Amino acid sequence: MKYILLIVFLATVRSTNAQSWKDFHFQSGDILFQDLDCGDLCDAIEAVTPALNAKHFSHLGLVYAKRDSVFVIEAIGNDVHLTSISKFLQRQVDDNDNPKVVVGRLKKMYQHLNDAAINFALGQLGKEYDNAFIYNNGKYYCSELIYDAYKTSNGGIAFFKLYPMTFNDPKTKKPFPAWEAYYKNLRMNIPEGLPGCNPGSIATSDKIDILKSFY
Repeated sequence: MKYILLIVFLATVRSTNAQSWKDFHFQSGDILFQDLDCGDLCDAIEAVTPALNAKHFSHLGLVYAKRDSVFVIEAIGNDVHLTSISKFLQRQVDDNDNPKVVVGRLKKMYQHLNDAAINFALGQLGKEYDNAFIYNNGKYYCSELIYDAYKTSNGGIAFFKLYPMTFNDPKTKKPFPAWEAYYKNLRMNIPEGLPGCNPGSIATSDKIDILKSFY
């Protein structure tokens, strides 16, 4: 009987945790930072980018609330597109079915930039995904889209920061094997040192308040 009660209790906790995100009030302009477990490449990204409270991120998206529906504008897969909030949050969960997502929101003094940033991001729907991670090449990777959206809404002045990108293992000081194989397949040199941005650098920006971690 004790084992049955324990199983019921654990199942209840698991279900409650999995549904907790539905109680959160998302607003247009919220930035969702996601820990994707996509293998060696995500591990390599997280190894060289800033962490937030020991959490590492390899993806992010911008919330767009339209009437009673909530979407996320994101550059992932083949292009920039809209994803339902439920699909985004359930893409990657922890062992308790909690979305591996942290919610950030611009500080109040900057929130007037949200509408123009969202309009810019919506204008990029369908634009090709930037699988080379080269800034300003007419394509977008996830954080590059957010960077340009807020640069545009800030009158063309950078709002978030660009940093020299690195694809090197901090331990060996040499490129991660996964990146070597990745860029060899693209027939490109690794863009070591070129300017770029990443989910971790935006998550740790002093212009953002972190409101919620679902895991």
